[in-house]
Amino acid sequence: MTTVVPALPAVALALLPDPFYQAIAVDHSSEAAKLRLLERYFEYSLLEAQRTGRCVIAQSPEHGAAAWLLPRDEKADALESQAKLAFMEQLLGPAGFRNYQSILSFMSPRAARHVSEDAWYLSIIGVHPSAQGKGIGQELLAPTLSEADESHATCYLETFTPRSIGFYTRLGFKSAASFEEPTTSSTYVLMRRDASHEKISNEVRR
Repeated sequence: MTTVVPALPAVALALLPDPFYQAIAVDHSSEAAKLRLLERYFEYSLLEAQRTGRCVIAQSPEHGAAAWLLPRDEKADALESQAKLAFMEQLLGPAGFRNYQSILSFMSPRAARHVSEDAWYLSIIGVHPSAQGKGIGQELLAPTLSEADESHATCYLETFTPRSIGFYTRLGFKSAASFEEPTTSSTYVLMRRDASHEKISNEVRR
């Protein structure tokens, strides 16, 4: 199993401004404390992706990583969900954990209206800010997107970051819906990508 540790600082730094991660780190006042918390969060999430999806680490791990969750059978999904909830309750402060539960409770049923249960979920992608714009984001996603195409699988993601929408659009994702999420007071966009038979171009750049 590939170690995920070298990629954690990059992912945490890349995603720290995201309203979702700000909300779950609310019990920590300093940026350094928030980053330490998020590194632990992303370590759990990347290892979960290794177990039940796809975890892709950048060629230079300090540049970042991506995590996908693939469809799980009912028993495995229940076990993973219970374990993650218990971990988050221990990891996050009381306000952060309430925010975590509230945001997921808002997002999950809305996602279910727009994607099928067998869709592949891009849970996380983070590229170190100093390495962005060099094609690393595309390199992290291209292998799994190609695999999804071969499997005729729909992919989807949720983003609170408007500037990332163009990047995902170039990779074949389309906006399926947008919602005002009450806990963060922010808009998040659900994007989906149906299977394509066209090879993803290496010329796509973030």
